[in-house]
Amino acid sequence: MTDQRALADIHEEYEFLDADDRYRLLIDLGRALEPMPDALKSDATLVRGCSAAVWVYPTVLEDGRLHFLADSNAAITKGIIALVLLTVQDKSPAAIGSADIEGALAPFDLKNQLSSNRTQGIPNMIALIRDTAARYGA
Repeated sequence: MTDQRALADIHEEYEFLDADDRYRLLIDLGRALEPMPDALKSDATLVRGCSAAVWVYPTVLEDGRLHFLADSNAAITKGIIALVLLTVQDKSPAAIGSADIEGALAPFDLKNQLSSNRTQGIPNMIALIRDTAARYGA
């Protein structure tokens, strides 16, 4: 299953859920993230501007694609970063740089579904991922 197909499947399920179940779905997505070692959770990997602590760490696969590890100290925020990663995980820096991450997340209408505290850091998460891709793609 491609990441886009997975994102579409998640959205299809998300559409039919009430607010509480949408929170549970996001929490489950966050729990399913690949574990991020505590040693990688540092000031250098911290996403600035998020109400919760969010860490994102890139690794480069043998063929140059980027694989991200991420974590948060807030369950729903961890689910949001899981959604973001579905749009970019294991893609080339060029593909990440040209990806419409905001457009991929738009159907979830997170700004209207979640509090502004929960969503204020999303642009910063996306910017950090794009900056990382630009650095590795240069």
